Amino acid sequence: MSHRTLVSAAELQAHLFDHDWCVIDCRHDLADFAAGYREYRAGHIPGATFAHLEEDLSGEITAASGRHPLPVPEHLVAIFREWGIGNDSQIVAYDAQGGQFAGRLWWLARWLGHERVAVLDGGWQAWLSCADWSSIEDAERPPGDFSARASLAPVVGAAHVLATRDHPGTLLIDARSAERYQGRVEPIDPVAGHIPGAVNRPWQANLERGLFKSPALLRAEFEALLAGRAPAQAIHTCGSGVTAAHNALAMAAACLPGSALYAGSWSEWIRDPARPIATGEQP
Repeated sequence: MSHRTLVSAAELQAHLFDHDWCVIDCRHDLADFAAGYREYRAGHIPGATFAHLEEDLSGEITAASGRHPLPVPEHLVAIFREWGIGNDSQIVAYDAQGGQFAGRLWWLARWLGHERVAVLDGGWQAWLSCADWSSIEDAERPPGDFSARASLAPVVGAAHVLATRDHPGTLLIDARSAERYQGRVEPIDPVAGHIPGAVNRPWQANLERGLFKSPALLRAEFEALLAGRAPAQAIHTCGSGVTAAHNALAMAAACLPGSALYAGSWSEWIRDPARPIATGEQP
């Protein structure tokens, strides 16, 4: 069976040591970049490899980029191979933050054309509740034969967002908290607010008691946002392109595929003072 959006802890436990299953620990803390690896060393799902958001799942920050630019595809391919990922591997990404960071790996794998990738529903907490089993041993996997194929994850840049944000056929969805979207607080970026025309759908709204809501409920909620638009007319944004992937994942889990990611997101948007900024609640 191929898992392409979410996988349960029970399903992972049943396949944990299948040779083609590759588990990646994506735990992270935006306020303490070393925290995720400390947590990994203290205990992780047996056989899991650690992925660092800043070092592995992001590219080099430039004067024009956001805080988490996309990695160079060739570099990411090499990292996937080092982790033992092959073209036929079932990748399972997890974190301890409801998929906040694991969703980034899910999106990146699809960006490189890999279909068999899923996020562990409920993450580390669900694993401990189901299996109560952890390891402090490093993963031992032979190098994989992963190669990039035709992308499965549409991505757009600032110019596209600027040109289409007011078009009725485009729906820009901001995954940040309401307070950040409205510009009432901004704990990370130097400018507060949102891209004019964007609607607010905090990524946490996809969860209920730590798990993703049912596909039917997610579908109803996103269809209400889409208001008759096709899923492919949606563009996801957030602070730096990380939690936006959570909304893309939720739409895919709800059988609403094809939405795009504005990879640079707010932290890139504000690099150019000529780009418009809005504050307050959405219309």
